[in-house]
Amino acid sequence: MQKKVVVGMSGGVDSSVAAWLLQKQGYEVTGVTMKIWQDEEMSIEEENGGCCGLSAVEDARRVAWQLGIPYYVMNFKKEFRNHVVDYFINEYIHGRTPNPCIACNRFVKWEALLDRSLALGADFIATGHYAQVERLANGRYALRKSATAAKDQTYALYNLTQEQLSRTLMPVGSYTKEEIRRMAGELDLQVAHKPDSQEICFIPDHDYARFIREHTASPLPIGNFVDLEGRVLGRHAGITHYTIGQRKGLNLAMGRPVFVVEIRPETNEVVIGDSEDVFTDSLVCDRINWMAVDGLHGQTMEVDARIRYNHKGAPCTIRQIGEDLVECRFRDKVRAVTPGQAVVFYDGDYVVGGGTIR
Repeated sequence: MQKKVVVGMSGGVDSSVAAWLLQKQGYEVTGVTMKIWQDEEMSIEEENGGCCGLSAVEDARRVAWQLGIPYYVMNFKKEFRNHVVDYFINEYIHGRTPNPCIACNRFVKWEALLDRSLALGADFIATGHYAQVERLANGRYALRKSATAAKDQTYALYNLTQEQLSRTLMPVGSYTKEEIRRMAGELDLQVAHKPDSQEICFIPDHDYARFIREHTASPLPIGNFVDLEGRVLGRHAGITHYTIGQRKGLNLAMGRPVFVVEIRPETNEVVIGDSEDVFTDSLVCDRINWMAVDGLHGQTMEVDARIRYNHKGAPCTIRQIGEDLVECRFRDKVRAVTPGQAVVFYDGDYVVGGGTIR
């Protein structure tokens, strides 16, 4: 019996080719675009290669028509507001630096879309992410890095559950971006050379502080820059303007380069230090999601850990220090460990698991 798959189509080249690859593999394919944010101006969407505005819908609908597959637009604005936008604002207000794409993947692009797709009789959902899903010898599902390191997206997908992975297909993960664009060109898809979408689709101008200010009931106060000893160095514009390791935009005349080393929401202070103060050899994370293994069971494990999306990874030892707490000790110090960001553990090409940096 022909298996049914719902492909999340963003209007970009990757998800478009994903739909075609699955069609070629014999699946009964349905395309879906998720409406997750308000309808941005067309010009902004085109300029930013956005994944959730009007142009995305039109591009995806055109591709679906070319492929001859059913196509629908589904409204997930409520889920996106609750799980992504509100979370994003709350994390910044509490002095942390969130990763909204990870939250969107886990709770909207997978949880909400999968639930609705299964209710419609689908067997799988699929996306155009550069990652591969494999079932390991221990019976667990895990993400494997994509064939192209430059585009690998496993970091942003570490939080998917076993149930979600078991129902997920990622057909572009075994190809390079160049191969995907070439396939799109051979299929004469109009999106073959469309630019990749940029991060944080709901803030196209990248002015996070403005967005938070406009979506928060009370204004966030200015406060003090302080050094590591607590001496006041100047006034900051509000803690939502800063993140760990930041150098630019501090407007402090210190006579040397200085960096944000800590954000203290309880006292509304931003702590400033030198370059070496931004490095550490350990971190603690919570909200753990295990993937290739079902936990550490009192053992330590040697892994490579990535502490941000564009971090190449660093060797470290992980051990469980609480019910939902893991400590990572790095072989060499790493720069700008940032509360609120994800740390993702790898064993070779496979995602072991990950958590949120405390």
